[in-house]
Amino acid sequence: MEKRIWKFLLVFFLLSFVLSGCYYFAAKKEINSAEKLLSDLKGEGGPSLVPYEYCSAEKFLEISKMEFNENDFKAAKGFAGRSKSAAEVGLSEVKKKK
Repeated sequence: MEKRIWKFLLVFFLLSFVLSGCYYFAAKKEINSAEKLLSDLKGEGGPSLVPYEYCSAEKFLEISKMEFNENDFKAAKGFAGRSKSAAEVGLSEVKKKK
């Protein structure tokens, strides 16, 4: 009986470490993608043409990086996704105005 408990605990801990590692890489990828979109938006004149979308994307990315540094990878991925969405909307609005 005791061996079964130890095996269960070992498997549980291994799975928890593997799953937390997945969030790390997913969050890192999402942050990098959001940084690229924000850079593209800035290059297209986003701060002056679509200030709301630009500020939203910038602040969500900032919060995402803070959450990532605090090892809350799930929240970091979520905020980076929101940053990407704001930047994409900003880019589409800039293209409509040009």
